[in-house]
Amino acid sequence: MSKILMITGDFTEDYETMVPFQTLQACGHTVHAVCPGKKSGDTVATAIHDFEGDQTYSEKRGHNFALNATFESVRAEDYDALVIPGGRAPEYLRLNPDVIKAVRHFFDARKPVAAICHGAQLLAAAKVLEGRTCSAYPACQPEVELAGGKYAEIAINDAVTDGNLVTAPAWPAHPAWLKQFMAVLAR
Repeated sequence: MSKILMITGDFTEDYETMVPFQTLQACGHTVHAVCPGKKSGDTVATAIHDFEGDQTYSEKRGHNFALNATFESVRAEDYDALVIPGGRAPEYLRLNPDVIKAVRHFFDARKPVAAICHGAQLLAAAKVLEGRTCSAYPACQPEVELAGGKYAEIAINDAVTDGNLVTAPAWPAHPAWLKQFMAVLAR
């Protein structure tokens, strides 16, 4: 089974962090969840984003998500795949040059990458979307396009695969997103 790195941070989207973390482990993969500046055993605050008929999602405080590895001591080269949850964390993670370097490693090495929702902000900052099709939360469409990517306008419960990259608009897409990601992992 694969060894997967999940890069997350405070106010990561609760479901987009917990569900893939637990699902991939249940399927036999090793998943290390990390956050810059925090060590194994520390927690990140999560946020629950919901779609309640407003112009954008609503946000409520979620769970404390326990990290099981330390960002500063992991090496991207030691992992087979990368998962980037959405929420507000990617907005801040994209400012960290070590996170950008790690993301680029997975693309340079053509390893599987799964990003959901606002995770596209991190992909755009890492400059890995040039010529690629990428879905994301609709408000991230300009960032995908400014980074040279083609924004995939798909249903909120769908996902899209472009080579080694699997993306989706938000947590309602978990079944499609995880199914496509696991198919890429199996290659």
